[in-house]
Parts: sequence; structure tokens; C-alpha cells
Amino acid sequence: MVRTPFQVLVYPYRQTDDGGFEYALLKRQDSQCWQGIAGGGEDNESVLEAAKRETHEETGIPKDSFFLQLDTVEPIPVTEFRDSYLWGGSVFVIPQYCFGVLVKAGKIVLSREHTEYKWLKYAEARSLLKYDGNKTALWELDRKLRGLGPRD
Repeated sequence: MVRTPFQVLVYPYRQTDDGGFEYALLKRQDSQCWQGIAGGGEDNESVLEAAKRETHEETGIPKDSFFLQLDTVEPIPVTEFRDSYLWGGSVFVIPQYCFGVLVKAGKIVLSREHTEYKWLKYAEARSLLKYDGNKTALWELDRKLRGLGPRD
């Protein structure tokens, strides 16, 4: 397994009884920060294949769930990754591709990478996120799910 020079970020979401949406954030075991599902591609995976695999590995959400690829692509410095030396000295920044995944039923089963998770409304979820690109992806997902344009 060779880690490829891209990252994925996936926000699980579900529709609530009142027609709104909630988003699952996961607390990372290593940094204690809240975020969506995050991880890197492996070998020759496409970004969607990596998103599905990482989602299943970290939460147990089935790979055949509905994944919505977002327009948000966040640049991340390679210094954020332990194994970035494998990409050589000419790679400075890698892209992070963002998705939402619909959770219809069942509970999230966390991997060892996370200590807990919470289902939250948009405003509360956004307030817990550390990185601006993560906030942008959640904003985009929320607007698209609610049928709003970028300026509504």
C-alpha cells in the first residue's frame, strides 16, 4: 500500500424529522480536534474510491452509500503528513477533495483513529471545526442539501 499525494475529507449527514440536516463530526484520537472523515488515497485509487474506503474504515458506513462530491478542494502542505517524504522533494502541497455521504440508518462505529462522534446542526458543527477549508466544505454541503445557491 502506497499513500498517494491527495487527501479526502468526508462529512456524514442525515436528514432530521423536521426536514433539516445534521452532520457527524469525529474527534481525532491524536490531535483531539473535531473534523469529518479524513485520509489519503492508496495505490491507484480514485478520489471517490478513497473516500468510500476511508469512510467505511473509520465509521462502518457502507461503501455503497450515496456520496456527493463537493467543489471544495483544499490545498494542504505536505508537512502535515508523516510519510510525505515518499512523495519526494518537489511536492509541496497536496489537494484535499471533499464529499458528503448520506447516512440512512445504523450507527457509526468508530475506528481507533477517533474517540467519539457527534451529530450536530450546521452552526454548531461549523463552530467546532479547526481548519478553514473544512468549514468551507461543510458550508458548501449544507447549502447544496438545503437547495440553496452560493448567494441565497
